[in-house]
Amino acid sequence: MATVSPPWSYTLQLPRDPRSPGIGRATLRTVLGARGLGDAIPAAELVASELLTNAHVHTKGPYALRIVHLGEPDRFRVAVWDADPRVPPGFTADGATVSVPMADAECGRGLQLVRACADSLGVAVLRELGASKGGKLLWAECQWGGLG
Repeated sequence: MATVSPPWSYTLQLPRDPRSPGIGRATLRTVLGARGLGDAIPAAELVASELLTNAHVHTKGPYALRIVHLGEPDRFRVAVWDADPRVPPGFTADGATVSVPMADAECGRGLQLVRACADSLGVAVLRELGASKGGKLLWAECQWGGLG
């Protein structure tokens, strides 16, 4: 008899602190390990690291990590919310070109890494309504277990 696992999600609110991206990565490792998705950790951690670090570097307030099971056995979404509604250039699922940084550039490769690890990515710009804080939610998803 087959068993069906109910969908799951975790959200970690993070303060504006230089240690927060590391705490987010540690949480992601713990969640995926506990869910039997250890093989997904390296790619998912890279995605989370890029999104969390960008939220820390390019925004002024707190941010949050969200990990959401998408119904299929090894399919889940890694997302980061921050209060800034501005969308990073090229962060869409439509395949828009991303500029390639100069060989000696110290930054600018994060979006390329996220795209390399994900089947799809996207953004939701959130309006401030009632309890909502507005901002944006950047996300990446994939068949992380290699079953797709």
